Amino acid sequence: MKIVFIGDIVGSVGRNAVKTMVPKLKLKYANAVFIANGENAAGGRGITSQITKELYQLGIHGITLGNHTWDQKEIFDFIDDEVQMVRPANFPEGAPGRGHTVLKVRNQEILLINLQGRTFLPPIDCPFRKVDEILEAAKGKYKHIFVDFHAETTSEKIAMGWHLDGRVSAVVGTHTHVQTNDNRVLPQGTAYVTDVGMVGPRDGVLGMERTAVLRKFTTQLPVRFVVDEGQWHFHATVIDLDDTTGKAGKIELIRINEEDLLFE
Repeated sequence: MKIVFIGDIVGSVGRNAVKTMVPKLKLKYANAVFIANGENAAGGRGITSQITKELYQLGIHGITLGNHTWDQKEIFDFIDDEVQMVRPANFPEGAPGRGHTVLKVRNQEILLINLQGRTFLPPIDCPFRKVDEILEAAKGKYKHIFVDFHAETTSEKIAMGWHLDGRVSAVVGTHTHVQTNDNRVLPQGTAYVTDVGMVGPRDGVLGMERTAVLRKFTTQLPVRFVVDEGQWHFHATVIDLDDTTGKAGKIELIRINEEDLLFE
């Protein structure tokens, strides 16, 4: 099994990048499972039903979310029906939606789990204990298990990677929008990277228009952040998994700027 995981999609610029790149990646990785983090897809905050449908139509098999899950009020109208979409599993008991799901693609199954960190983010339930509960309940059922850990700090993400080494196929970090260069297969066979990066405006600040962000930092006055325009960059990762054991053989990063396509 090969998994292509696309980093946080930010706003319309990010969605345009996905529309451009996913067809190209599907030609290169024809039999891959495509998963994307969509929690910033609607104007930088949350996701809508229409955007969800557009991602599925492009061939995205699964969507993960994060701390902006509830930012679009219409999410409450459709999240319970979206069996291919997961929000952080360690949200408090009773939250709408699901924290894990099984994707079935070409007679292959993958258990998809979404978790959210607690350091510098809201103090929700423990992600380490929650993932242990999920894995215990799923013990022996799935060879391929993929975890999107949506967290702020590198230390919490790295700790989760070691916590799950040998127990899941891959742990990838999202949320900080900056691709890290620490992709590796851990000793017990789990693919890991601290942050996959983002898909969206290249010249903003984490996807936001930089003038407002600079004003916030230099004056500490309240400002309104909006998604930047202009050229995009596209960050993702490709992970090869053994079909028999579920262990990872290789994890590679994808990093493409819009202008790179001019030289194809």
